[in-house]
Amino acid sequence: MTALQDICLLITDGKHGDCQDENGSGYYFVSCKDVRDGCIDYSDARQITEADYLDTDRRTQLEANDIVVTNSGTIGRMALVPNVPETKRTTFQKSVAILKPIQEKVVPHWLYYSLMANREALISWAGGTAQKNLLLRDMRAFDVEVPPLPTQRKIAVILSAYDDLIENNLQRIKILEEMAQNLYREWFVKFRFPDHQHAHFTNSPLGRIPEGWEVTEFRNLFEIKYGKTLPKTKIADVGPYPVYGAGDVIGYYDEVLYREKCTLVTSRGNGSGTVWRTREAAFVTNNSLIILPRIEFKHWDYSFVELLLKHSNVMEAKTGSAQPQVTIENLNYVKAIVPQKPCVERFCSFATPISEQVDLYLSKNATLRRMRDLLLPRLISGEVDLSALDIAVPEEGVA
Repeated sequence: MTALQDICLLITDGKHGDCQDENGSGYYFVSCKDVRDGCIDYSDARQITEADYLDTDRRTQLEANDIVVTNSGTIGRMALVPNVPETKRTTFQKSVAILKPIQEKVVPHWLYYSLMANREALISWAGGTAQKNLLLRDMRAFDVEVPPLPTQRKIAVILSAYDDLIENNLQRIKILEEMAQNLYREWFVKFRFPDHQHAHFTNSPLGRIPEGWEVTEFRNLFEIKYGKTLPKTKIADVGPYPVYGAGDVIGYYDEVLYREKCTLVTSRGNGSGTVWRTREAAFVTNNSLIILPRIEFKHWDYSFVELLLKHSNVMEAKTGSAQPQVTIENLNYVKAIVPQKPCVERFCSFATPISEQVDLYLSKNATLRRMRDLLLPRLISGEVDLSALDIAVPEEGVA
């Protein structure tokens, strides 16, 4: 067994303090909530000033093939850092640790998969009562069994094949979601909907809008409900229905709360005000609000409702700094532009198939992850005999 500190050049964490926000700067200040599904998700990551980035980067020095591990709050989420432009403009809050593998000793992909296979053991080292924390000294002392480099490369090639398929699907999802976003923006923000040349405009509380459209409050459009309380002891790693928490699927449960796809708004924590949605029949906890169209707006399907909320000022319903939250009472009074019914129905005829295709790719990725995760511990433990497998591997590791 070998301690992580003996196969890593550096094991550190992010800044123990705050940075100044600057939206659109392109310098990212990533927290544990932004590390998910094996990658760094930049879609809702904070952006900070260049000066604060440069100051914090002296500590983190993020590079391709580093491994990041969430070590506070939700512990044990991991990502292998890709060689993308964002990497050189990313630094971290203290809830994320950065490991820099010594590539003469370990293949970065292999080390990432080894830590994934030993995730539960790593989490068990976390201490604390109110909030668990995985200390850097404990991470540095954490032991892994290191096989010869040729074996590491074979394992990395096999498991990377799954992740490459997952990444390809994620790129397709990104393109599809951008298509839906752009279509909504053209029709309902720029008002370039079909036959817009013949539209007349009138003043409204949210600016000039087409005649026949209106501005009204969410309470007139939606039934807004809290999800239900679900003790952590009842949330399983596998099960028939996913459990949607405060911004992510947090496990599975044997009961369903909503069979239809529906839009959610995170109601508690730093992600309060985030708009997202379920992808299938699911259980939703009370950390999210469920947004359902009233009977007169049943022609608004989930694809339209999600985009309408994303283009409304949901954040004005957010209160609190130490404990941010969005309440039903506050959300009820957020205003939205309401297009005429034929325009929405025509939009849904384009947008709904896009959303369904996104959900299909997400379902495929869930299957790929299950297959990878079943194979992962068998490969890392040596249960699978790799000597009989004819696998072509690059000499310098996995690209």
